Amino acid sequence: PMRTPPSVIRMPSTPFAVAVELDDAHPAARPDALSPRRLAAAVQSADHFGFTAATFDDVAVPTIAERRLDAVQRAAFAAPQTTAIGLIPVTNVALSEPFHVATQLASLDWASAGRGGWIAQASATHAEVAAYGRAPLDAAELHREAEDVIEVARRLWDSWEDDAVITDIATGRYLDRDRLHYVDYRGARFSVKGPLITPRPPQGQLVVAAEPGTAGIDIALVQGRGADAIAAAAASARAGGATLVWAEIDVALDSAGATAAERIAHLNQTASWPDRDRLRYAGDAAGLVEIIAELSASVDGIRLRPATLDIDLDELGRTVLPALRSRVEFRSPLAADSLRNTLGLPRPASRYAEIVTEKESA
Repeated sequence: PMRTPPSVIRMPSTPFAVAVELDDAHPAARPDALSPRRLAAAVQSADHFGFTAATFDDVAVPTIAERRLDAVQRAAFAAPQTTAIGLIPVTNVALSEPFHVATQLASLDWASAGRGGWIAQASATHAEVAAYGRAPLDAAELHREAEDVIEVARRLWDSWEDDAVITDIATGRYLDRDRLHYVDYRGARFSVKGPLITPRPPQGQLVVAAEPGTAGIDIALVQGRGADAIAAAAASARAGGATLVWAEIDVALDSAGATAAERIAHLNQTASWPDRDRLRYAGDAAGLVEIIAELSASVDGIRLRPATLDIDLDELGRTVLPALRSRVEFRSPLAADSLRNTLGLPRPASRYAEIVTEKESA
């Protein structure tokens, strides 16, 4: 049994989240990465099964086999085809323009009626920076860049107050310019004046996830090869100020056609499954449910990475999610809920609202 100190036990009032990645985790299991039809079928299935969120991985320098729309575009494509599931794309903070990232994510939140999120990924390999014409960054610089981009995105989402849009046709007033604000942000490698070019997102602030120890995030994504390692990582993330903690799990499930071990062995003949220092499970659904139930003592949710999306997504939806409803009190999102509401996160007020209030008081 896992030995979990009381300080790492999650709050029972926090809804347990089950997110699923919509890219195949195994590199040999990507038969049609370009197909909009495949993406639509996958995200609609995930929505129907009742997953908390779908995540959309990304690669900065795709191979010919991986050429596709970027993660934010795929999430936006999925928005009108779903009703309740959260949509959380990955973007690389070291290689993207912060203003553009904030704008794209705000647009995603509008397109999904408040179901948008963001995984801020910090990576700058030699191949990546060469492709983008950027200078290499060491680990400390990458960490600071991630925090700078998250901070400026949050300021930009606040730069329009909730009631900045007037649209009063009779008077010809469409905006209250006093409720739009310059963010005047200067980071280590960039500066942003603002305001954003889109109104404040429906959630006010999108849900932001990143690796533990990153300032300004809502969800810390933790890894570990076993339950004890994940519990320790979760405790460290909470001590560092993380609001929510999700564990990452690679998964392959037994199916009617073949066992998980047989499927992985067959895929490995084409390309090996990279070891990313995270928990990996291959077996029946009952075994995965037991692992998740054990992890639920220390984390607030999980992000499942199916080895073969076309097989594992269906198995997860049919056999794992129903069992989790009783074991960890997992609840599917409702169509009218924002992602923040689904996760038990309050909707924050704009940080600039006080400025206008003070002016009006004066």
